[in-house]
Amino acid sequence: MHKSLFLGEILHNIGEAREELERLEKEIARNKDDYSEEELGIGIAHAYHHLNWAWNIRHVLPEEYDVTDGQFKKWSQYPQDDMKRFEKR
Repeated sequence: MHKSLFLGEILHNIGEAREELERLEKEIARNKDDYSEEELGIGIAHAYHHLNWAWNIRHVLPEEYDVTDGQFKKWSQYPQDDMKRFEKR
């Protein structure tokens, strides 16, 4: 039996990640000569946060979706162990 996916929140976070990457792409294109590594890191980290969140909350039930500080930290982390099963071998 497959667990259901929290698709509304997953789609929201994928959209947030996409929007951040599009913003980042436009900002870099406009400021090629004056774009800092710090600005790049902040934008990439923001996009990763939303992608990580989308994956990590995938099986949370909507009625149980109440974000605590601990959950925020946990759900924002890269799901390294989970992703290993999707790597090409």
